[in-house]
Amino acid sequence: MHKEKSPIEIRLAGLMQGIHEFDFTCKASDFTGWQLAEAGFTRDITVKVVVEKSETEVTITLEVLTIADFTCDICLAPVSKKLSGSLRLYYVSGTSFGEELSENEDYRVLDKNAESIDITTDVCETLLLSLPLKVTCTDNPDCRLYGSNVPGNEEPQVGENSSWHESLEKLKNKYR
Repeated sequence: MHKEKSPIEIRLAGLMQGIHEFDFTCKASDFTGWQLAEAGFTRDITVKVVVEKSETEVTITLEVLTIADFTCDICLAPVSKKLSGSLRLYYVSGTSFGEELSENEDYRVLDKNAESIDITTDVCETLLLSLPLKVTCTDNPDCRLYGSNVPGNEEPQVGENSSWHESLEKLKNKYR
């Protein structure tokens, strides 16, 4: 049976002791089953991984960086936000630590014969945890609620509605 290759996997076989850095660039479509594109992740996702390997422990520090596209929760204007998140993972090899570490969520037990560590799930969870609860466009001059105090912001002329203005009007008419 052929195992599907993970988008983000750290190969341990042949990795010497010490500090190693890896850079990955992927798209939301590379993470099947996570619906990252629906959450706003439509651009490249950059993952920087630092692996510190010792004789009995592997420490992985990952930093995720991307720009996500949303709509303003107030005026439905398109908004792009830079999102980042980080996570540190500890893997301990050997069976003697298994019982002690089973209750500690910070550590994971790693089989001594493991050839690689798949951190795809951890990257997806870090991305989803970086999502803002509320998206507003305070810097967008097109937002009528916040943009009216910005100097040089004139009211749009009749017939100059952009696509998000039209979407907002349709939504407003729907609920009248």
